[in-house]
Amino acid sequence: MTTPKITINDIATGQSVTRNMNAAELAQLEADKVANEARIKAESDAKALNDAKVLSAKNKLKALGLTDAEVTALVG
Repeated sequence: MTTPKITINDIATGQSVTRNMNAAELAQLEADKVANEARIKAESDAKALNDAKVLSAKNKLKALGLTDAEVTALVG
């Protein structure tokens, strides 16, 4: 596997330097990937939980005798 590259742009001079990432940058890259994967999973889990709550609410309203149109008007 090749080492990821990093490009540093110096706006003051207009110069760019591209080099291999050092150990600290590689560790940060890996930590960022893990954190991002955890965030994506948490968002997915939260959406699934919310969807389940909405479905449960709709079912409870239907059990009370509301029509589909009335449930949709209340819950969406």
